[in-house]
Amino acid sequence: MRIVDIIEKKRDGEELNREQIETLILGYVKGQVPDYQVAAFLMAVVFRGMTDRETAILTDVMMHSGDTVDLSSLPGIKVDKHSTGGVGDTTTLIVAPLVAACGGTVAKMSGRGLGHTGGTLDKLESIPGVNIEQPLDRFMDIVRRINLAVIGQSGNLVPADKKLYAMRDVTATIGSTPLIASSIMSKKLAAGADAIVLDVKVGSGAFMHTVEDAKKLASLMVRIGDHLGRRCEAIITDMNQPLGLAVGNALEVQEAVNVLSGLVPEEEPLVQVSLLLGAHMLLLCNLVSTEEEGKEKLLQALRSGAGLEKLRQMIAALGGDPAYIDAERIKELCRVRRLVEVYPLQDGFLAGLEAEKIGIASQMLGAGRAKKEDTIDPAVGLIMHRRVGDRLSIGEPFCTLYVNDETHLEEAVALLHESMTISSEKPAPAPLVYAIVKE
Repeated sequence: MRIVDIIEKKRDGEELNREQIETLILGYVKGQVPDYQVAAFLMAVVFRGMTDRETAILTDVMMHSGDTVDLSSLPGIKVDKHSTGGVGDTTTLIVAPLVAACGGTVAKMSGRGLGHTGGTLDKLESIPGVNIEQPLDRFMDIVRRINLAVIGQSGNLVPADKKLYAMRDVTATIGSTPLIASSIMSKKLAAGADAIVLDVKVGSGAFMHTVEDAKKLASLMVRIGDHLGRRCEAIITDMNQPLGLAVGNALEVQEAVNVLSGLVPEEEPLVQVSLLLGAHMLLLCNLVSTEEEGKEKLLQALRSGAGLEKLRQMIAALGGDPAYIDAERIKELCRVRRLVEVYPLQDGFLAGLEAEKIGIASQMLGAGRAKKEDTIDPAVGLIMHRRVGDRLSIGEPFCTLYVNDETHLEEAVALLHESMTISSEKPAPAPLVYAIVKE
C-alpha cells in the first residue's frame, strides 16, 4: 500500500480503514514514512475531517504505538481527570486527593506544561524532594496503598503523538478537532484508566475559544472513549479569567493547600469546579448515584481534612517533604526577592479579562515555558485580587506579582493592563459551566 494513495484518499474526503491508518502512523513512528507525506496527510485531515470511526481508530493506533499501562490489578474502577489547559487551573491537586479520600482510585499520568504556565508536574516539583519520575511498579504500589498517585508519563508512552504533535506545530495543523481529540485521548487511554472526566476549557485563556467548538471537541472525545470501551464524560468550563486567584507553581500549590485546609470560601469558582469534576469522577466510579450526593461527599472530605491528608500522603510517597502541605509552611516556597503590586489605570468595574495575557505575564516572570528546555522558577507568578464584576479603584491593587527576575517585569505589567476591560457599569455574571457532555 502506497502512502501517497492514503493521502489521496483522505484528500478526496474518503474514509480510511484501520490498515491504512496503521500503515501511515506506525510507519512514521518507525521512520519509514517521511515528514513531508505526514504533513500532507495532516493538512488533508484539517480540510476534510475524519469520521468518528476513523478518529477512534487513529486514537487506538496512536495509543498502541508504544507502552501502555495495565491497571487491572488495582482494585475498583480507576478514574482519571484531564483538563485541556487553562490559567490558574489547580483542580488536579484539589480533586484527586478529595476523590481518593472518598474511596475513588485515582491513577494519573500527567505531562509538563508548555505555554503560559506550568503543568501539574511542575507544580508538584515545587515541593522539595518530590520525584514525579516513578517506575511503574512503584506507581502501582502507591495507588494500591493510598488510592492516589500523580506521576510523569512513561518515556515511551504514545510516541506517535510526540511525533505528530511536533509536526502539527510547524505545519499549521494544530486546530483540527479530530487531531486534538486523538492526541488527548491516546495519552489518557494509554495510561490505563477505566473512566475519565474531561474538563474542556473555553474562552480567552483556553485552546477552544467558542462554546460551540468546545462542545464539538468534548462530544468527540466522549465518543472516542465509548468506541474504545472506556467511560468518559466531559464538562465544559469557563476560562475567560483565571479559575483560581493564583497563577504560578508554588503559588498554585499554596492555593490548593488553602482550599483543602478550608481557608477558601466554598463558593469560589476554583472550589465549585473542583467539586463538580470530583462528583462526576465519583459517579463514574459508581461510588455515588447523583451529582449532588458526590458534591456532598467531597465537601465532607474537605471539611474533615481527609483530602488534605491524602495530598500529604501522596507527597510523602513521591519523596517530597509532607510538612509543606500546611497552610503556613507552604508560604516558604513562595518567597521571592520582590513583590510588585499592579494597580488599575482607572476606576470602574472589571468588565472582562483576557486570561491568556495573564498567563503570558506569569510566564514572563519565569512561571512557564516558551520552549521545552526552558527552566521554571517555582516561586514566581502572580495573585489576582479582583474578579470580573468586581469594583476597581486606582488606589487598590488588582494583582500582586511575585518576582525574582525583573528582566521582563515592565512588559508583564503592561500585558496585565492590556488584559483588563474596565467599564462604568457592572457586567452581567458569566456562567462558570456551559455544558456536561455524556455522549
